[in-house]
Amino acid sequence: MDDVLHMPSVSPRIRRGRKYDQVIDGARKVFLRDGYEGASVDDIAREAGVSKATLYSYVPDKRLLFSEVTQNECARQALESISRIEAMTAPPEDVLRFVAEHIMRHVTSDFGRDIYRICVAEIERFPDLGAQFYASGPMMLRRCIAAYLQRATERGELVVEDYEFAAEQFADLCKVHVHCKIIFGVEALTDADQERTIAGAIEMFMARYGAKA
Repeated sequence: MDDVLHMPSVSPRIRRGRKYDQVIDGARKVFLRDGYEGASVDDIAREAGVSKATLYSYVPDKRLLFSEVTQNECARQALESISRIEAMTAPPEDVLRFVAEHIMRHVTSDFGRDIYRICVAEIERFPDLGAQFYASGPMMLRRCIAAYLQRATERGELVVEDYEFAAEQFADLCKVHVHCKIIFGVEALTDADQERTIAGAIEMFMARYGAKA
């Protein structure tokens, strides 16, 4: 299932039928547990409770299946936080901490690390994979952050002119000292490392955009 199976002249496509959710949920569990390379067709079919023939009928390509799982998982994680952020009226420091902790959980998760590595590794052969990944999660979250920054600015709590750019800045600040070390596996990160990054991101952002008394 590493490439298109038994269909060399047909572009592989996802089929959404009665067992679609079952197949995707099974694949998600296996990818989360074993990673992309370690995931086998047998394990995915077994976890999903379907036959290999049924699995092939829904998804004839491993990368396509991983892409579908990735988009669903990123959207699920983003939507959970987005709904919370949209309802929050707490001071900016509290909202930014919530956002930073969400980003940190994703960045430090095995799934977040593996998704990033796969997208980078496969971007030339599968150029749509990176765009799909970005649109399904990071872009949604950044737009939500930008919308919050606009509301906070209108309330006089922040002073931001370019909301989307500021949202991108904060998201990147939340990965300083952490992301590269995780991607390249250079050393283990402690809770103190993560808190240092989160606190530093909030402090720097508020120094730049906080409303002055």
